[in-house]
Amino acid sequence: MTTRSKAAAARRALLLDILNHGALALVALLFLFPFFWMVSNAVRSNAEVLAIPVRLLPTVFEWDNFAKAWTEQPFGRFFLNSFIIAASVTAITVVVSCLSGYAFARLKFPGRDLLLMGYLGTLMVPGIMLIIPLYLIINSLGMVNTFQGVILPVAFGTFGSFLLRQFFLSIPNELEEAARVDGASRLRILVSIIVPLSMPAIGLLSLFTFIAQWNNFLWPLIVMTGAENATLPVGLTLFQTQQSTAWNYIMAGATLSMLPGIVLAILLQKLIYNSIALNAGMGGR
Repeated sequence: MTTRSKAAAARRALLLDILNHGALALVALLFLFPFFWMVSNAVRSNAEVLAIPVRLLPTVFEWDNFAKAWTEQPFGRFFLNSFIIAASVTAITVVVSCLSGYAFARLKFPGRDLLLMGYLGTLMVPGIMLIIPLYLIINSLGMVNTFQGVILPVAFGTFGSFLLRQFFLSIPNELEEAARVDGASRLRILVSIIVPLSMPAIGLLSLFTFIAQWNNFLWPLIVMTGAENATLPVGLTLFQTQQSTAWNYIMAGATLSMLPGIVLAILLQKLIYNSIALNAGMGGR
């Protein structure tokens, strides 16, 4: 290949690289625009939110909307309620998923595969169809307007068990066999070997579960009553009245409600990367 042809190939590769990065940047902007629009409406007056023509940036930045949204409604209580529910559901889901995922991946018992198929079949049932039966059960148990009534029905899902089962299957059996030779029990193997090597999957499951419950609206709305028991998504609706809707406060509250999920994603991202490096070093496949 001549020097001229090499230069032409390099220019084509550079042009292709620029086009690829430009397309990725455009897609990223499309995904980020709703978040930009939320923050933009959070720092303007309610009249300007509804003004025509629409402006991308406010004429006057009203940063005190965040403080007003926090004090207008008991936002601190909303945050606490959402955190209690999301953290509790996440903890229960991780524990149950680790135990059930290990049983489906490592233990051999009659009907295991058939039970797994039936277990996965529950993923095909739309969650909205379970609202009325679950509410009747919670009501009969006297758990309406309690944290238990919100947490327990959604804490035992199928997705986490299937996710961790698939990850457990990728861990070499030799590690477990060596531990059993040393006298370790099944539970000790799970806690000391399987779980540390599975932190990437456990981190993702924790992140997905926490954010899903943090943003859950319908079930807390049905079970909980009163502003003192409202979660963040439910609490944001209190800015809507028959007379008016404070859209700027709703956007400010929504912006504040995103912060815990962003922080958790950043923290777990580092954990997942470190765990992947550890798993690779231990010979996982």
